[in-house]
Amino acid sequence: MNKKRKQISLLIFLIILFVIINYSFLDNFLVNLFGDGFGSETGIVGRVIDGDTFVIGNESVRLLGVNTPEKGEYYYSEARKYLENLVLNKSVELKFGKEKYDRYNRKLAYTYLNEMNINLQLVENGYANFYFPSGKDKYYQEFFDVWKKCINENLNLCEKSKDECADCIVLKDLNVKEQKVVLHNKCDFDCFLKNWSIKDEGRKKFIFGNFILKKFGEVEIKVEDGIDTKTKIVWENEDYVWTSSGDSLFLRDGKGKLVLYYTY
Repeated sequence: MNKKRKQISLLIFLIILFVIINYSFLDNFLVNLFGDGFGSETGIVGRVIDGDTFVIGNESVRLLGVNTPEKGEYYYSEARKYLENLVLNKSVELKFGKEKYDRYNRKLAYTYLNEMNINLQLVENGYANFYFPSGKDKYYQEFFDVWKKCINENLNLCEKSKDECADCIVLKDLNVKEQKVVLHNKCDFDCFLKNWSIKDEGRKKFIFGNFILKKFGEVEIKVEDGIDTKTKIVWENEDYVWTSSGDSLFLRDGKGKLVLYYTY
C-alpha cells in the first residue's frame, strides 16, 4: 500500500513539474483543442518597447494583426511614440486568440483601451501594416479595410511614392511555390531602383543595390542560397519568404514610400 502511495505521489509531482515547465505550451495546446481562445485580462502598461510591443508587469505583450517598422526603418520612432501616447501608464484589456504566447514567450493579444482597438488604430493611421503569419482570422477583413482607408488618406506608411518610376513598376507574378517575384517596367524609360525594397507582412526584406530595370524589362527575385549572386537577383539567407497560408508584398522606393502592395 505504501509503495502504491509513493508511486501516486511521484506521479502527481511529475505532472505538476510538467505543467510548470510547459505552461505556455499547455496553454496553446488547450486553446487549439477547444478553439475558443483564452478570453481576456486587464493590466497597466508600464513600458513601450516598440510600435507593436509593450510590457505589463514583467511580461511582454506583442500586438496581434500588426507589424510596425523595425529599428532603423522609416517610421520606427513615430510608431513607437504613437503607441506610447495611446497606452503608456493606462489600463488596457488584452483579448487573446488561439495562441496565447509566441516563441519568445510574449503574450499575443488584441489590445483595447475604452473599447478602442489599439491594433486597428496603428494600421488605420499608417504606423503598421496588417500581419497574420498563422493565417487569416476573423479579424483579418477589418484590418485589411482600415489599411485600404489608410491608403486612400495617404498616411505615413501608406503614403504613395512620388518617384517617377512609381507608376512604371508593376507586379507581374508572385509564385509562392517557386518563391519568386517578377516585376515589370511598363514605361519606355529605364528605372533606377537603388535602395528600393520588397517586404512581406513580417520582417523579411529584400533591398535592391545599384540596379536598373530597363524600359519594358522584367526582373525576377527568388529566394535561394549558395549561387552566383553576380548573375542572378537573389533573396539570400532565407528558407522561404512567401507563406502558403497567405501573405502580402509591399514594394517601397528608396525613401520608404509605397509603390505597390499585393495580398493573397
